[in-house]
Amino acid sequence: MNVYRDFNEIQRDENTVLTVGSFDGVHRGHQKIIKRLKKIGSNENLRALIITFDPHPQITLQSKAKPPISILTNINEKVKTFRNYGIEHCLVVTFSYEFSQTPAEKFIRELLYEKVGIKKILIGYDHMFGKNRSGDKSLLDELSEELKFDVERIDALETGEVVISSTKIRNALQNGEIQKANEMLGHEYMLQGTVVKGDQRGKTLGFPTANIVPPDRHKLIPGNGVYLVSSNIDGKNVFGMANIGLRPTFKNDITPTIEVNFLEFDGNLYDRDLYISFKSYIRPEKKFNSPEELIKQINSDKIKAYELIETFK
Repeated sequence: MNVYRDFNEIQRDENTVLTVGSFDGVHRGHQKIIKRLKKIGSNENLRALIITFDPHPQITLQSKAKPPISILTNINEKVKTFRNYGIEHCLVVTFSYEFSQTPAEKFIRELLYEKVGIKKILIGYDHMFGKNRSGDKSLLDELSEELKFDVERIDALETGEVVISSTKIRNALQNGEIQKANEMLGHEYMLQGTVVKGDQRGKTLGFPTANIVPPDRHKLIPGNGVYLVSSNIDGKNVFGMANIGLRPTFKNDITPTIEVNFLEFDGNLYDRDLYISFKSYIRPEKKFNSPEELIKQINSDKIKAYELIETFK
């Protein structure tokens, strides 16, 4: 997969079909656009290109009066997912405040047409672009006649009469509704992070954990609770139980921590970069009266985890 980090890095090719967007989560609605992009590229012998942004535009334009935005995919996770779906060309545009002030027509003329080249552009059902989101399909249609490219609008994807959106997926994850979120995503929710040394309490209790720290503070962490997860470690899919929360039994932290007890794995993971896939919700976080009570609950969680693992196998 070719990943370009600037408009000046990509070679202009007028035989290009492209789409532009944040693609946060790369959910099933996004996948509908990606499948169409790949099909057109293959059928018409065009370079199929996704143009996305880093950081997410809402982070750059975040109002201090509003709570911080939580994203479903950092740029590494997003590019990894594009690659998994067979995309061969991706341009990652740095979304600065200065870039956000680019007028919509200038974005099409000077960047997409002159720098990248366009034969066809695909847009989502609600896509708007450029300064103050002033660009829309009508502007593209107008410019397409002059610049000789085609425009195709992709309708929204619905599940159970509900339009799939990144916002709905965020809400589901914050409520611990993993299956619902994964159904809308079309893949398991993923969290990238580095394993750091913790206080070793899990090891003392007989359940050693990997403490995961995401590299992006804006990354959405699912709601507090215990989850069945998996990770690819040294080429092997390893299941585990992830506890997300404030550890009320011992510390009552201010911010949630992510601790994963990998099942049937006994190795050193410190400083390793892992991708954790969330598979199922097991139970809410609880405060226990003693370490013994917690150990009893964890053993019960393991039984539930192994039952769930069988369904995924």
